[in-house]
Amino acid sequence: MIIKHHSAKNFRNLESVSFAPHPEMNVIYGENGQGKTNIIESIWLLTGFYSFRARKNAQLIEQGKDEAEIENIFYSHSREQNAVMKINKRKELVLNGVKEESPRVMMGKYFAVVFSPATLGIVQDGPGERRKLIDIALSLIKPNYAVLMSRYLRVLDQRNALLKKLGERSFEFDYMAPWDTELANLGAKIIKYRLDYIEQLSALSSEIYNGISSGREAFSFYYDFSKENISEEEIKEKLISEIEKSREADIKRLYTNAGPHTHDLVLTLNGRDARTFGSQGQQRSCALAMKLGEASIIERITGECPVVLLDDVMSELDEGRQTFILNYLDNWQVFITCCDPSQLLRSKKGKAFEVINGEIKEME
Repeated sequence: MIIKHHSAKNFRNLESVSFAPHPEMNVIYGENGQGKTNIIESIWLLTGFYSFRARKNAQLIEQGKDEAEIENIFYSHSREQNAVMKINKRKELVLNGVKEESPRVMMGKYFAVVFSPATLGIVQDGPGERRKLIDIALSLIKPNYAVLMSRYLRVLDQRNALLKKLGERSFEFDYMAPWDTELANLGAKIIKYRLDYIEQLSALSSEIYNGISSGREAFSFYYDFSKENISEEEIKEKLISEIEKSREADIKRLYTNAGPHTHDLVLTLNGRDARTFGSQGQQRSCALAMKLGEASIIERITGECPVVLLDDVMSELDEGRQTFILNYLDNWQVFITCCDPSQLLRSKKGKAFEVINGEIKEME
């Protein structure tokens, strides 16, 4: 996939930005607070997912304006396409001249992977960040996975609501049986998707991390539900058993404690917990290896190279790590934000854009 033209109007501090990126390297530079990350964010939003910085639409619109608009001309699935997103109380999308019901229709059509300072949460924060990584990555290559997750979360909400109604009246717990079965059915499908994906991602990420660190450490991870590749039916049986065992805890906490909504990835460096024992530099490299692995899997499965968005990443890496990453991304379309572009501009052909006070200018 290649972005041929991108524009944003009234998006955060971007009153009117329009530029034609290079098909490979694009360095977006400028002082802090000028709008570099806003450009990256506007490109990412066309995937159909939430912003990696905010959940409320009002935060995306320039102060004093009623609506923001993002337009993108991109080449994907062997043809040029056009996407226009309007942001007001809700997000509205027009794809190739047709108004769509939801921006989520872009999943499977517009591929991008983003790494920002918040991405370090994959390693440093709780299980929710790691589940989100897997769920977004899977939804990009398997749009039906997003539908499955939506159905699962609805059933989970309904079961939790019933738990609150039942309270301590455990003799009425038989009412939970249909919800338990449906939760296990949907949960088994989700876990099977995750196990298959994580097996690929772990192998790729380990290889990439080895290159980033010049072989100094070994990075790996696994899904805490099972290290083995088991069948969907076996997963379902294991889930039902876990749900039954957690019933007493569910009654006390009025919440469902078993299922893929509670699972985690276990990340290790040289066999030790990366979250506890990894330095910040090592943790950054772990997260970056996982995102580059995600991008590689998208290319393998879809045949489309995703756009890679690296927001404020290179400044924290030494020259050797920067060189490895730039070489790894050779021939992909990349957008990198930074304050000082001098080193990057020497490394790879492409374009440089300076951002000053929400305006962008292509540099010679």
